[in-house]
Amino acid sequence: MKKIVGAVAVLLSPCLACGQKAGSPTPAQAVQAVREYRMENENRIVRELSEFLAIPNIASDTSNIQKNAAHLVEMLEARGIETHLLPITGRGPVVFGKLISPEAKRTVIFYAHYDGQPVDPAAWTDGAPFEPVLRSAAIEAGGKRIPFTGNGAGARAAYNDDWRIYARSASDDKSPIVALLAALDALRAKAIPLAVNLKVILEGEEEAGSPNLQRTLELHKNLLGADLLITADGPVHQSGRPLVFFGNRGDIGLDITVYGPVRALHSGHYGNWAPNPAMALSRLLAAMKDEDGRVLIAGFYDDVTPLGEAEKKALAAMPENDPDLERELGIAKPEGAGKKLVELIMEPSLNVRGLRSAYVGSQAQNVVPDRAEASLDVRLVRGEDPQKKFDQIAEFIRRQGFYAIDHEPTMEERRAHARIAKVIYEGGYRASRTAMDLPVSQALVKVVEDATEGSTVIAPALGGSVPMYIFEDLGLPWIGVPIVNYDNHQHSSDENLRLGHFWRGMEIYGAILADLNW
Repeated sequence: MKKIVGAVAVLLSPCLACGQKAGSPTPAQAVQAVREYRMENENRIVRELSEFLAIPNIASDTSNIQKNAAHLVEMLEARGIETHLLPITGRGPVVFGKLISPEAKRTVIFYAHYDGQPVDPAAWTDGAPFEPVLRSAAIEAGGKRIPFTGNGAGARAAYNDDWRIYARSASDDKSPIVALLAALDALRAKAIPLAVNLKVILEGEEEAGSPNLQRTLELHKNLLGADLLITADGPVHQSGRPLVFFGNRGDIGLDITVYGPVRALHSGHYGNWAPNPAMALSRLLAAMKDEDGRVLIAGFYDDVTPLGEAEKKALAAMPENDPDLERELGIAKPEGAGKKLVELIMEPSLNVRGLRSAYVGSQAQNVVPDRAEASLDVRLVRGEDPQKKFDQIAEFIRRQGFYAIDHEPTMEERRAHARIAKVIYEGGYRASRTAMDLPVSQALVKVVEDATEGSTVIAPALGGSVPMYIFEDLGLPWIGVPIVNYDNHQHSSDENLRLGHFWRGMEIYGAILADLNW
């Protein structure tokens, strides 16, 4: 990567903020400038992204995570960004950067994460999550592999908007980082000064729940002075239109294990006699929700903070695209008793994210399993406390007749209790939301809408979870400006980035950097 970063640095003047003043461009002019630069440098931009994607980035893989951090330092410093690593013992550091514009009166922090979800290479079509692959379209649409090379160095618009890059973190979150840096390159090349001072916070533990981010940032509060934080995490709206969002749900994880006999038993000899833990767990999970998906756990919805008038208005104005999603995803009848998706993500949710008991398929065996395990995630909305939510679920399990414990049962416990459930709380964090009627909120919406010709969707909150409560606690308003395609297979196999969204994201970030003011 040093060669590519060096090539970028040679092209650019030493200090972006000190470039030749060209007046204050409109968002549309900034978009056009970024677009012209991009069309002249697509190979360089794609090459920088693909080399970044080639570094494995599972949060628990400390060695490679640290390689990612070192690589980010090179990328930032090549743009003249003052860079510091905020260490976390035994983990990847927080990468902090700062770029000051002499004429700017406001400071914006850009947050993203450089770690990715765990991978199962066998589940990926190309079998290699960290070897980026370029395809002519989505795999589901019959996209074929295309070589990255072969587009002439001087070619303009060499990459088709519908082409996609497949790799872990292609969308979540490495491409937004590269899009921001490419936007900086474009503004410098076009002699457009920054309207704001820029700071970046790039985290290496987000996919592991950000266990050290708050403590690390509190130790370095002196670096965090700013007027706004923008998070790049998440996809655009499911309509494909750009998105600005003002909140996100919190999250907790928990694991439930239900026990049968101490060892798997022959189903012919012991079936109908030995309690089957898979059946017991299935009944327990089924009791948690009704047929419409409404959670039946006592108190589950009691602490939800109602939406304000501005949020209700924004919600009502969002696109009606549920029927399109139902057709695309093969869903005959959604949950929610007739409520729209955008309404349902304003409520807490309970999801079974995985089940395991004995074997299936070609490995199926005629046994009564010894145990059954379920992994759950619960999304929280504003007003809810993570620990209280877990306690509600644990109490529900007890009320279903289970002896709830937090350890492997002893033989004495097995003999004393007919139903045993090990319930492990994996931690979590609360939801966060920024007021939509703040001057900074209105200013950012205007810039993005101007940059996208009024096509932007404005949402009170995103359905996903990002640890923005940390910045809220630090007194920073935050707003989400994601750029990647909604059908990106985020958190799954065959994660991908549609290049047209990547290009548009560069333009949006360029407009924000060049024009945001309030």
